[in-house]
Formats: sequence, structure tokens, C-alpha cells
Amino acid sequence: MESSSSETPLLTVTKNAHFNGDVEDISPINGIKDFFVQFKVESKKLWYLAAPAIFTSVSQYLLGAITQTLLGHVGTLELAAFSIENSVIAGFSLGILLGMGSALETLCGQAFGAGQVNMLGEYMQRSWVILFVTSLFMMFLYIFATPILLFIGQTDDISQAAGKLAVWMIPQLFAYAFNFPIIKFLQSQSKIMVMAYISGVVLVLHAFFSWFLMLKLGWGLWGGAIVLNLSWWFMVIAQMIYILSGTCGEAWSGFSWGAFSNLWAFVKLSLASAVMLCLETWYFMALILFAGYLKDAENSVDALSICTNILGVAITIALGFNAAISVRVSNELGAAHPQTAKFSVVVVVITSFLVGVLLAALISIFRNQYPALFSDSLEVQQIVYDLTPLLAACLIINEVQPALSGVAIGAGWQAVIAYINIACYYIFGIPLGLTLGFVADWGVKGIWIGMLTGTVVQTVILVCICYKTNWEKEAAMAEKRIRKWSGQKEVDVEQ
Repeated sequence: MESSSSETPLLTVTKNAHFNGDVEDISPINGIKDFFVQFKVESKKLWYLAAPAIFTSVSQYLLGAITQTLLGHVGTLELAAFSIENSVIAGFSLGILLGMGSALETLCGQAFGAGQVNMLGEYMQRSWVILFVTSLFMMFLYIFATPILLFIGQTDDISQAAGKLAVWMIPQLFAYAFNFPIIKFLQSQSKIMVMAYISGVVLVLHAFFSWFLMLKLGWGLWGGAIVLNLSWWFMVIAQMIYILSGTCGEAWSGFSWGAFSNLWAFVKLSLASAVMLCLETWYFMALILFAGYLKDAENSVDALSICTNILGVAITIALGFNAAISVRVSNELGAAHPQTAKFSVVVVVITSFLVGVLLAALISIFRNQYPALFSDSLEVQQIVYDLTPLLAACLIINEVQPALSGVAIGAGWQAVIAYINIACYYIFGIPLGLTLGFVADWGVKGIWIGMLTGTVVQTVILVCICYKTNWEKEAAMAEKRIRKWSGQKEVDVEQ
């Protein structure tokens, strides 16, 4: 990533054939009226990608959320066990695999923007190989979940129940390994609607069969595990049928031995992406983990898991913007349209902020009603009620931050953002949260305030980076990156 503090025109015109239909970079903006005209044009492009991506993201997140909500009516131990497994074990795995799969957002998006569509299928297959092998190693985390949770200080009852559930959820781990590269492959081509349709069908089936097995038949945790595993694999198989049917054109030309070539270089790029996203995913996982050390740990974990469950739904909306802006930025940089990429960033930040404000207002209005939807415990409901103002603040900041991370992925800044995340989250945010939560004895609220402060600092830094970035140089970097990964002779490019 390169930046420049020198003055340049706000928007310039660059003639270039654009694979996605535009013939030139965005025109110069003159005045407020012209700004709103251009804002409307870019908003249509953004929402065309974001709306189905949000629906897909929310639907996939709700698979676990529905299971968690129903377990709240089975028992507090079952709810706590699923919260720990879903947040710590599955959350750890999801962060690594989704992060590694996110390398495709940079490569596929920029290659598609440059018209080199034939490389997309090979990129996806390389990612499958890498993520599958990674899952084989991560499977031991699931097998030894109980001793790991006991070692880090979780209660015996929660550790035993969560450990048993983790073994049952191993099939979900391998579904992650295949699903995330498929998502990035389809997103880079703007084939978002098919994922939305599939996710919607799966969500309806998941809700019915979860209720039927967990509550009607009384299978509890075991029933939830069965349905959750089947739901994730149904999505993988349905998406693969779509790809194999020939609807992706040159992007999928069949399975290729080329997927096993240049694997180490692909691993390094995947790891950079994984580190960036994992540091964000694990940050919220740690919030649940720290709550397990508080007095009245079971109720604290349950209450915080309800709040993070709601926050998770909001973040999945933000992940829709994350996917959309990643596609927009990578496609436009690949097509040598730097100023269009720059203006897309402006539009997504404003839009995601307004969505966050709306969600915060809704949760504040219904703060007396929504806790009862997640738990029958009056103690848990009261803790959730007390945390609502903090939750509202989180809803705003966590709409903007993932959108900015999408900009970083689309531009290929993963390594730089990883360092920023380490400083803001783990050197600043977590120590502050632990100090407020345990030393100052603020409990769950203190932990959350400290960690939220870290997110705010990180978001401000990302805004400054986007503002100072020289987008013309980023477009040139994208061209070099495309040449390198397509096998064309070119000088090395900084990843």
C-alpha cells in the first residue's frame, strides 16, 4: 500500500476498457449537486452487490443464531456450552478459514476487473487444497476441545458439554473449507443472487428442523449439531451444482492440476489474509471467553452471548458491505479506474454508518422486549437490558469497520491491516478491557467498553489510511499483481 500527501484533483478521467461495462474512470465532481448525482450512481452499484450479500451473510449467521436461541429454551448449560463452542472453537476455525479464503477476494476481484476470467477457477481450487489441509490440522482443536477449555479456565460443566458438541461439529469445519472459497469465487463475478437464494432456502429448512429435533423431539444439543452440519453442507453442494452446471462461463473450465502449482506463494498470501481477519474474529471471541472468568459466569456468558448474537447479525449486514466494496474496489483497480475505487469507499462509509445508526435506534426502542426472546432467565434478561446502551454504540462502529476492512481486502492491504489490528486490539483494547472489567470491577460492561475503544481506534486509523491513499499507485500495483499471479513475466509486487 502506498500513500501520498501531495495534492491531486479530486477525481480524474482515465480512458480504459472496463471488463464490467464502464469505458472510463469516474468523471470529475463539481459541487454538491454533482456529488449527490455520482453518489446515487455508485449507491446503485453498491446495493446491487450488497443487498443479496447482506441477505446471504445474515442467513448464514442465523443458522447458528437460531440454534443458540432455541438452546436458550432448553437450558442455561446447553446455551453456555453452545456459546463457548460457537464463539471459541468454531469461531477460531471460522476466522482462520474465512481469512485464508479472503485471499481470493483480492486475486479473483482484480483478475475479473482486468478481464482475466479464466484464472478464477484455478485460484478457487488452490484455495480448496490449502483450506482442506488446514482443516485436517484444526480438527484436533475440536477433538481436544474439553481439555483446552479446562486449561484456559472454563468451568468443568461448560467445558465438558462444549467439548462434546465440538466433536459433533467437525463436519461443519470441513464445510467451511469448501464454502468460503466458493463464496469469494462467485462474489468476484457479482454472482451474488444465487448464493442468496440458496442461503434463504437453507435458513427456512434449518429453522424448521432445528425446532423439530431440538424441542419437539427433545434432542437438545445433539439435534442442533445434526441440523447445523447438514445446513452448511447443503449450501456447499448446492453452490457446487450451480458452478458445475456451466453458468460461470470461462471462470470455471473444470478441475485442473494447476491448482497444485505455486501453492506456497498462495499459502503466504492466504496466511496474510487469515491473520488480518482472525485478529478481528478472535477479538470478539475473547469477549465471551473473558466473561467466563467473572463471578456468576454462566449468566454472564449467557447475557453477553445474547448481545454478541445480536451484534453478530448486525456485523453480517456489515459483511454484506464488506463483500460489496471488496468487489467494487478490486474490480475497479483491476480495470485501472482508481478514482472510481476511491469514490466507492466514500459511498460505503457513509452508507454503512447510516445503517448502523438505524440499527442502534431499533435496539434502543425495543430494549424492554428483545431479551426475553433469547432466554427465560430473568437474571440474564436484566444483564442484557443493562448492556443495551453499549450494544447500541457497538452496532454503529461495527457497521463501519467491516466495510473498511473490505476496502483493505479489495486493495490487497491485508498485511498492513494485520499490524494495525494487533496494535489496536491486542496491545490496547484487550488490556484496557481487562483492566476495567477485573481491576476496576466493572464486570462485563468494563470488558466490553475497553474492547470497543480498541475497535474505535482501529476504525479511525482505517479512515485515515483510505483518505491518504494514492489510488493511482494502487491501480498500478493491481496490474502488477495480476501479471504475477497469472504467470506473466513481471517484477515482484508487494503483497
